[in-house]
Amino acid sequence: MAAHLSYGRVNLNVLREAVRRELREFLDKCAGSKAIVWDEYLTGPFGLIAQYSLLKEHEVEKMFTLKKSRLPPADVKNIIFFVRPKLELMDIIAENVLSEDRRGPPRDFHILFVPRRSLLCEQRLEHLGVLGTFARREEYSLDLIPFEGDLLSMESEGAFKECYLEGDQTSLFHAAKGLMTLQALYGTIPQIYGKGDCARQVANMMIRMKREFTGSQNSIFPVFDNLLLLDRNVDLLTPLATQLTYEGLIDEIYGIQNSYVKLPPEKFAPKKQGEGGKDLPTEAKRLQLSSAEELYAEIRDKNFNAVGSVLSKKAKIISAAFEERHNAKTVGEIKQFVSQLPHMQAARGSLANHTSIAELIKDVTTSEDFFDKLTVEQEFMSGIDTDKVNNYIEDCIAQKHPLIKVLRLVCLQSVCNSGLKQKVLDHYKREILQTYGFEHMLTLCNLEKAGLLKLQAGGRNNYPTLRKTLRLWMDDVNEQNPTDISYVHSGYAPLSVRLAQLLSRPGWRSIEEVLRILPGPHFEERQPLPTGLQKKRQPGENRVTLIFFLGGITFAEIAALRFLSQLEDGGTEYVIATTKLLNGSSWMEELMENPSESLEEAPPEDAFGRSSGHSVCVQMEVVMSAHCTPCASSPHTLPLSGERGLTEQAAGTAHSSSEQADSASCLDSV
Repeated sequence: MAAHLSYGRVNLNVLREAVRRELREFLDKCAGSKAIVWDEYLTGPFGLIAQYSLLKEHEVEKMFTLKKSRLPPADVKNIIFFVRPKLELMDIIAENVLSEDRRGPPRDFHILFVPRRSLLCEQRLEHLGVLGTFARREEYSLDLIPFEGDLLSMESEGAFKECYLEGDQTSLFHAAKGLMTLQALYGTIPQIYGKGDCARQVANMMIRMKREFTGSQNSIFPVFDNLLLLDRNVDLLTPLATQLTYEGLIDEIYGIQNSYVKLPPEKFAPKKQGEGGKDLPTEAKRLQLSSAEELYAEIRDKNFNAVGSVLSKKAKIISAAFEERHNAKTVGEIKQFVSQLPHMQAARGSLANHTSIAELIKDVTTSEDFFDKLTVEQEFMSGIDTDKVNNYIEDCIAQKHPLIKVLRLVCLQSVCNSGLKQKVLDHYKREILQTYGFEHMLTLCNLEKAGLLKLQAGGRNNYPTLRKTLRLWMDDVNEQNPTDISYVHSGYAPLSVRLAQLLSRPGWRSIEEVLRILPGPHFEERQPLPTGLQKKRQPGENRVTLIFFLGGITFAEIAALRFLSQLEDGGTEYVIATTKLLNGSSWMEELMENPSESLEEAPPEDAFGRSSGHSVCVQMEVVMSAHCTPCASSPHTLPLSGERGLTEQAAGTAHSSSEQADSASCLDSV
């Protein structure tokens, strides 16, 4: 059981166990030994719910990544394809099946669509002549995946583009199905609020689905008091701004995928290793980031300027704890110290990792270019010089900085000015196309269609009204001990989170004029509860609101919502759900045509022109197991690091902790 999923008011382990049970039931239907062929994109999300130990219990002996050409040899009775319902994947599956050696022992093929079966995909398999080969064709409803005790994500690739550019409502249907699953497990949500066209559609789908299942009335006492559905295009500004929380900056610079991050290995090499530069590690350092780690849970949502002091204090505490061994005189005292040693060692390792990460981030945040970029962003968000061509953006284009960085800044200026004047917009377009290539004309069209880059309508700028009424910009921000959500961007308060805050208190009726300015309808629906299930709130008890972001959410917004949940007089605790965890760069990539080609011009794995070595699909823990067999054409397993013995770990601990104290203290000035 994942203990960190049950820390909050809502025990998300219930959902995790439900999806694990469904997976076990399917595997048991395929009697005998099994090999799983993974759609590579699914390995990360599945790693959050099913480790190799669970699969092994159900006779899974081999695992491969779905690739063209023949499958590697495997002496198993069942071959199971775990795939998304995408036509291009059906072509690869057909090639795998048709190239199978018929002279070997007979094997059964099965296909599991995640999250839904697709008639089009089955028709493609039939056209390719392999549909009848599959003994089982089923679906696995992995709609919402628990990441943390207060965070769920569909990890739906391309959900924003599908909804707002292509008019494809598939991800909205999956969101509605996921919400119905939550209501089946945690009770009917009595009150639904929403803002935006997609929010309205999801609410309508939920109401229709509930009407279709009127025969089975939900008798579970409701855990959630409210559901708030928010369209991403209601707040296009927030994802474009650079996140300044610790977790947000890790995601901005290196990219977090399914709770894992890949980092440059140099900072993590032991002091004595490779003194001559010969033995330095070359493989990226892969770390899991979750609230199961005590230190990370403490610092993840802090503004980065507040992280150094926390690490410094932790280093001193750990160093003092190891010094206690000198005071252990009796056998009982020594035994007590040894019993605490594993926890102390884990804390020391965690401190070492996060000190190294903070140093890597500091190298970026103290650079002149980062400061210049942040200055321009904050000028736009505070309403300064949004209506004319920006010199810094012109310089970035002239120096051919990463295109994603340029697009984020131009779109930010457009959003903060309710669109650009014709002369300014034409100038930016011309400069971008002449510098980066005319193939990016389609990308600019996508940005216009999404509302990120547009012509100002009627010469009217509504952003100052939004900024003033919703208090989107705060001049005096306490980053060390924040009193407002604006600390996550060092001045800018995420519009989406401010809407959630105002809904809780005093209610949206106080901002009716602002809601009319923002795109899409705002609405309220009530779902009646059976007699006896009405919730009687105790004095001082907070409401629990499920807030669902349709189109994606940033880690800065998550940090701001957690801040509101922790306020003593806030009155509301939030559980967060989304179609996708994103940042400004990954969002731009989603909207670009042929983004891989544009990335070849300059290596902008992050928005600051630094090469991060980040892999788009981080393999799940299962795939890293020694039991997993990669395809010969694309090896993807990573060696597991060896574990030192308890005695060896204890050696030199005081010295190591003091070194970390020195490193952490230097971060106080970040």
